[in-house]
Amino acid sequence: MNPIETDRLILREFRKDDISHLVLLNQNEKVMNFFPATLNKNESLTFLLSILTSYQLRNFGLYACICKDTNQFMGFIGLSVPSFSSHFTPCIEIGWRLSPEFWNKGYATEGAKAILNYGFKELHLMEIVSFTSILNKPSIRVMEKIGMTTNKTDNFKHPKVDKKSKLSEHVLYRLSKKNFEQL
Repeated sequence: MNPIETDRLILREFRKDDISHLVLLNQNEKVMNFFPATLNKNESLTFLLSILTSYQLRNFGLYACICKDTNQFMGFIGLSVPSFSSHFTPCIEIGWRLSPEFWNKGYATEGAKAILNYGFKELHLMEIVSFTSILNKPSIRVMEKIGMTTNKTDNFKHPKVDKKSKLSEHVLYRLSKKNFEQL
């Protein structure tokens, strides 16, 4: 994939030399607040390898998010296929993870809109979903800003999160190609 550019961002495929940035991102407790745990270096390496494999298998994946002005690694935004079964799988999910210094500045929304455009117009996807813990109000706000909608009947207990965890209950947001074209 050629990099996707927005006014302020470059979304490009990850490279192996991005590992140090990814490790720092995944070890940041603020960033991982709505995940069961931070990831250690080996877990981040496994995660990076799965991202690189996704490019080969699916022709899409999670993309390194780079600040256009400073060339600084900000995190990632992109598409993935969840590795668990639920009432809405199989599906394609849009997701993001940015370093705290880039929060509340519209970067996640800007990048996510570009990824939706890529997913619907270039990949010809029919639906893209997103999900998170019901406690993750910042990500829910981004989902709503990019035009996704939810139905409480779609809420679910994430099968990879301990059922007793406060993070177990998840909200599901959806956006169809038809609704995207009307935005």
